[in-house]
Amino acid sequence: MARCPAVALALVLTLIAAPALAQTAPAGQSGQGTGAPFSPVVVINQERLLSQSRYGQRIQREIEAAGIALASENREIETRLTEEELALTERRAILTPEAFRPIAIEFDARVNGIRAAQEAKGRALQQQSDAAQQQFFETVFPVLIDILRARGAAVLMDNRAVLLSADGVDITDLAIDLIDTQIGGGPEGPLIDLDGTARPPNRDTPATPDTAP
Repeated sequence: MARCPAVALALVLTLIAAPALAQTAPAGQSGQGTGAPFSPVVVINQERLLSQSRYGQRIQREIEAAGIALASENREIETRLTEEELALTERRAILTPEAFRPIAIEFDARVNGIRAAQEAKGRALQQQSDAAQQQFFETVFPVLIDILRARGAAVLMDNRAVLLSADGVDITDLAIDLIDTQIGGGPEGPLIDLDGTARPPNRDTPATPDTAP
């Protein structure tokens, strides 16, 4: 899985979630029916949200498929250009320098153009990966807010920033279950274009719950 975008959950949910959490469950009520104790701070593993939820796994599959397709395309281009270069070398032996020079210049320019285009596709694919992961966190944000409200918590922190926590404070498993139930595999339509062309995430497309195992 590509690296997680810089989603500062602790800061974001501390500043934004406070109004949303103004109405919390009565004291003593367990969060989301899990019997977990109320805590002002809960923690989550963002990498596990991506790697173990169906939505996150779908993002990973599409990124990997696009990467494989791009790598295959690069190999095909390399093979074709190598063959052209060998043929050009043979022609050099029978052409005058004056006749060969424009042919060589055109070939070099075309190779450089192809290389630049393929490198641009690689960068675009990375941009799509980052955008898809950012969209993931934006989409699951309401689920996390609901968990915080049920737990009576006001702060959600990434577990990598926590040295020690009590049992029941980590809500990752609960979040994954709720994401799978409420969001499923995420929005309809491809999240990553296999041709490597970057496009912004479609935030207007509703998520479709996925009940598949």
